[in-house]
Order: sequence, then C-alpha cells, then structure tokens
Amino acid sequence: MTLPGFVMRLVHSATLMIAAAALAFSGVSARAQMTPPSTVGAKPKPVTTIPIRPALQKPEETANAMAQAERLALQSDLAWVGQYNGAITGDLSERMVNAIKEFQKTRGGKQTGVLNPQERGILADTAKKKQESVGWKIVTDPGTGVRLGIPSKLVPQQASDANGTKWTSPTGTIQIQLARRKEAGPVTAKLAEREKKEPGRNIDYTVVKPDFFVLSGLQGLKKFYLRGTFRGDEVRILTILYDRATENTVEPVVIAMSSAFNAFPAAVQMAGPPPRKTVEYGTGVVVSDDGAIIADRQITDGCLTVAIAGFGNADRVAEHKEHDLALLRIYGARGLKALSLANAATKTALDLTGIADPQNQGGGAAVTSVKASIAQLGGGSDIALTPAPALGFSGAPAQDGDGRFAGIALLKPVQVAGLTNGVPAAQAVLVTAEALRDFLKANGINAAGGSTDAKASVVRVICVRK
Repeated sequence: MTLPGFVMRLVHSATLMIAAAALAFSGVSARAQMTPPSTVGAKPKPVTTIPIRPALQKPEETANAMAQAERLALQSDLAWVGQYNGAITGDLSERMVNAIKEFQKTRGGKQTGVLNPQERGILADTAKKKQESVGWKIVTDPGTGVRLGIPSKLVPQQASDANGTKWTSPTGTIQIQLARRKEAGPVTAKLAEREKKEPGRNIDYTVVKPDFFVLSGLQGLKKFYLRGTFRGDEVRILTILYDRATENTVEPVVIAMSSAFNAFPAAVQMAGPPPRKTVEYGTGVVVSDDGAIIADRQITDGCLTVAIAGFGNADRVAEHKEHDLALLRIYGARGLKALSLANAATKTALDLTGIADPQNQGGGAAVTSVKASIAQLGGGSDIALTPAPALGFSGAPAQDGDGRFAGIALLKPVQVAGLTNGVPAAQAVLVTAEALRDFLKANGINAAGGSTDAKASVVRVICVRK
C-alpha cells in the first residue's frame, strides 16, 4: 500500500466520523430545543386539559325518576317540616322542587333541588319527630267509617254521636269536627256555597272539584280549613279550627290531615263491629260497699283478666246479655262508696260521670262529667244518648241536675256506617235505673242505699285480652 492511498482512506474515514458526530450533535440540539431545561427541586408545570363533563340531571328529572311511593313520602316529610304546602299526591311539581331547595337552605346547604342520602335521612328523621310530637295516627271513625289522620296529643278529648265526631284540645284552641248528613242530589259547588255562608266565616281560599271542595280562611277569631265530599246522598265534611297562636304547629298537621282524609274507604263500607282491643277501658259503678260493681258486659268479654284500677283483679260473677250489663266483684277492698240507685230521674238532660280512656286524657285517670240528652229510638225500647261520650265512659252512671239516678250509659260498636231502617244507629244508649235494679235484685244486691256523689262511686275497669 502506498502512502498517498493510505492517507486518502484515512481522510475519508475521518470525514465520515465527523459527519456522524455532526448528525448526532444536531439530534441532541434539536431535543434540547424541544425540552425546557430542568431545574433541580422545581416542580414540572401542570399539563392543561379540557374535561369532558356529563350533562347534569335537572331536579325535575331526578324527582320524575323516583317511584310514586318515594315522591309521596318525600312530599309528606317536606310538609311535616313546614316546607311544602301543597297536596300530597306524589305528582311532580315545581312546588315540590322549591320545597326541597328551601329545606336545603335552612340547613345551610347548596340549593340543588336534589337531596343527597344524608339530607334525605335528616329530613325523614325530622318529619318523624314532628309526627311523634303531636301524636299523629291514622284512625277509622266508628260512626261514619271515615279514615283520617288525627294529632291525638293536640286534641285528646273526643265526643261522638250519630252525626259525626269531634276532637278538641283541653283549652279549645284546636278543634276538629267530622260531620255527616244526608242530602238529595248534592253537588260540590252548591255544598261549598252553603259552607261559605256559615255565620262568621271569611273565605280567602276556595277549590271546587267535581268530587270534593276545599275552603279556608277565618271563622271568628280562629283560622279554619274545611274539606268536603259526597257519595250518593251522603255528605261528609272535615273542619279544622285553630287559634292563630298555634299556626306553626297546626298548619303542617292540616296539610297531612287533608291528604289522609278518606271519606268513603271501600273496605269500611262492609265492615262489621270493630275488633276488640288488646287492652280496653271502661267505667264501673260501685253499687255496694262490699265490692259489687256494675260494668259494660262487652268491655269485660273475652278478658284474660279484669282489673279495677287501684284495687286489683275482679271476678265477673253475673251478666245480663239483653242489656249488656256485667256484675263484677272485688274482695277485701276498703273505702268503697256505693252510689244510690233509689231515686229515679225525671229530666231528659243528664250528666254522665266517667273516666275517659287514658289516650283521651294524656294517660290520666281523672273522673269527669259530660252532658247528654235522652231520646227514644224509632219507638222501640232502646233509649239513645246524644252526644255519645268519649271512649272509656261506657258504664258511666247518668244523673239529672238534682242528683237522681237515670241509668247506665253504654257505648255501642257501630255495625255499618249508615242508617238502619231509616233510623241512625245509636252509638250510646241508656240502660234504665229500673232495668239495673232488677238485675241487681236478681243477684241478691240491694242498691237502695248509698250516696248521690257519682264521682266518689266510679272506678276504672281494665280488660286485658290476648
């Protein structure tokens, strides 16, 4: 190999190496220009992204996706906490969505119109406490068959007759009246107009539908709410009266009562006597100082035990099925005061002295007196008392204004809501003094002596069943 040839190849190789190095450097330089220089300890800049958000569901769409029962429960709970003042129908409405937002606002939450699980739980618990505070329960009125909600703690006093039932607070600030009447060819518009003309009523709200009507406003110094309906010739009207000072407590109850009001429940129209209670209360009359007591036979039927409050258990020693009387006896009791059954009352206005069911007097056992009048029923032998006294009074003695004994008042379970042969079914009847004395005489008890102080002679009778 000659030197020039070797040199030429060497130069060519060096040229190729320089070219490759230049290309490599060029690539590094390009990358260096694309990547910003890093600084030790510095955080990299965040990468800017554009999120893809799903379309937010409107409150109305959320509510519409609920089952009907869920919407009913939601509206009811919102009404009980004072946020919803519409009809509880389960139908979707702007009013319901706004009520949800108001509830969220009161709790300082975001007003979305959609309750999260925690908010829904708080709402349900709050509504339940409100219901418990007023003693809310659904009842069936025995005289009419109507199903309705009653705030039993607000209106513990109850009185019934063939034309309906009335519940009142102890001071009369709250009154609930369920009335019934017969009317040929009733029409809601005409019924509403008649109710508007009741003395002292100023109407500020009216709804008239083909099958029901609603009125509200002022009646004297009280606020009132009225809901009426009919079927055939039978008219039924619910009226709620309350002092303005009780608005905050009563108005959520009014909404609940209106929605719960079922004037003609199908199942009740064919109902027989109401089932006997597990624990039932009545009034007994002491008729001898050695422990003989007259009571209602039906209340003492089927009892595991019969007890006289304050004296212990009693034996049922005799019964009179025709007059529904039972003769009880307690043994070894002291301080009993027999009632005189000797003098016969001659007046139709009577005082009934009894002990109301504990539920009707807040768990108490006070002896009270109520007024009643007597009248013959359909020319028969039964004597009706009107108005019928509250539960617990069955077995109460009846006296006239002079303290003379008239008989024993018995409450009768209504067989069917309606008329019997054109005559209202009696809810309370009077067993006459004569019938009572004959029953006692047949069992060897002389009831001629005793006191005329009925309050000292009545006792609470308690029946405990399975």
